[in-house]
Amino acid sequence: MAPTTQSLAQRGSPFLDPGPVTKANSLALLHLSRDNLEPVYLAQTAGEHDGYAEGVVVNTRYGSYPHSSMIGIPWGTQIRASKVDTGSRGRKRKRPTGDDAGPSSDGTPADTETPEPPQNPAKQPVATTSGFIHILPPTPELWTLSLPHRTQVVYTPDYSYILHRIRARPGTVLIEAGAGSGSFSHASVRAVYNGYPDRNGRHKGRVFSYEFHEDRYRKMKKEIQDHGLEGLVQLTHRDVYNGGFLVDGESPKASSIFLDLPSPWEALPHLSRQRPQSDKAENGSKTTEEDQKPWVSPLDPKKNAYLCTFSPCIEQVTRTVSALRRLGWVDIDMLEIAHRKLHTVRDRVGLNLPYDRSVNVSAKDVDEALGRLNEIEDRLRENSRPRAGADAMDDDDIDADDINITAPASTAEASSARPWKDGRLVTRGEPEIKSHTSYLVFAILPREWTEEHEAAALAKYPVGETGHIVGALDKAARKKERREHLESLKNQGSRKARRNEGFERLAKISETAV
Repeated sequence: MAPTTQSLAQRGSPFLDPGPVTKANSLALLHLSRDNLEPVYLAQTAGEHDGYAEGVVVNTRYGSYPHSSMIGIPWGTQIRASKVDTGSRGRKRKRPTGDDAGPSSDGTPADTETPEPPQNPAKQPVATTSGFIHILPPTPELWTLSLPHRTQVVYTPDYSYILHRIRARPGTVLIEAGAGSGSFSHASVRAVYNGYPDRNGRHKGRVFSYEFHEDRYRKMKKEIQDHGLEGLVQLTHRDVYNGGFLVDGESPKASSIFLDLPSPWEALPHLSRQRPQSDKAENGSKTTEEDQKPWVSPLDPKKNAYLCTFSPCIEQVTRTVSALRRLGWVDIDMLEIAHRKLHTVRDRVGLNLPYDRSVNVSAKDVDEALGRLNEIEDRLRENSRPRAGADAMDDDDIDADDINITAPASTAEASSARPWKDGRLVTRGEPEIKSHTSYLVFAILPREWTEEHEAAALAKYPVGETGHIVGALDKAARKKERREHLESLKNQGSRKARRNEGFERLAKISETAV
């Protein structure tokens, strides 16, 4: 059940300002287990819903959770599972058959269904003794792990580094080509967000996203509306290879670009300061009416443009780099991010420690190893000793109550100690290695600089016409200043005389103090 677009637009996006507590008609993420999240739109119902007397209910392997128990509580709260009343859920209405079929007491025919009774108010949920989940606010990191996959997803290790390299900051205008599942869109809008657009004309950060596939475009458009990002993310259904990046014929004036396309080199000619030379001009072919229109660049002319392409194959990287060099991009760089988690645990070593996670059941030193060998030898010696004839008891005569097993002192101490404080802290990497995601190609297109810009800079910062700075005077003037300074020192006496005067002054001060 998705919320209405108007209600979310009035309160803002839960990705940007979720507030201290959960709210109805808003997105929340249910943390079921590690790396297992479920997105839910919290709905406030007045009565029975889908056969549940408690209203809308989320069923998981860890129990059932009515929405009414998840609204108005602080984010991060642990929610206990509830005993839900299914009511009439799954039950079929019995209809009379044969001779019993006839008109009802109010005169309606038997085959006509009677109207259902009015709904009763929603039943208050009752918590069970087992099963719980946690409710978390939506963030781009958690949304990446729980979103419905429509294409390959850009994960957190990749997009966090990409946003850093393309200088995405509050107030930046960013172009994204290939919206896909929307993982990068949610992360980028948080990075450039500095307020919702207003009528005052102030510059606000915005994301211009483009998607070619119509079905993915419609689903992404619905998600943007449901998440309250409609004023911050402008999604366009277009083939950027041919249509470019203009919006209604106007330039978005972007300074950060991210291309998640199969052939990014085909979209690069549209990301130029000036109209690039086409193959038609080189071959002498006739230019079309589109080529004769004035060129409008989608880039901000007053800022450098920072670009990143996301390509899984090295052949794509080769063609992209060639196109970047031909179009004047500089500082071209390619890298691959290998993500690996590091876990910090306490390394506990000992023979008498309980078998638990992060416990190394082996001798911690030589003394403990020798003590264990002596115990084993003593036990073997005792078992191999012959028993006395009449005094020996058969194994069947031994009662379990006669056996007194005493745990070693070290075992007792280990059970009573605090395991979270024992052992030394060690860091271990993940046992499995993450597979390859994609190659990241970065490049910079310098800002537009013409003769007019050079003249304006020279007028603002003149060269050689300023005074009172190093280099403003010639060599003769500096020598004259130096001579005048030395003459003033001669009038004050020699350096040795001035030093002696200082010593005498200090001596008088010390005598006065004594």
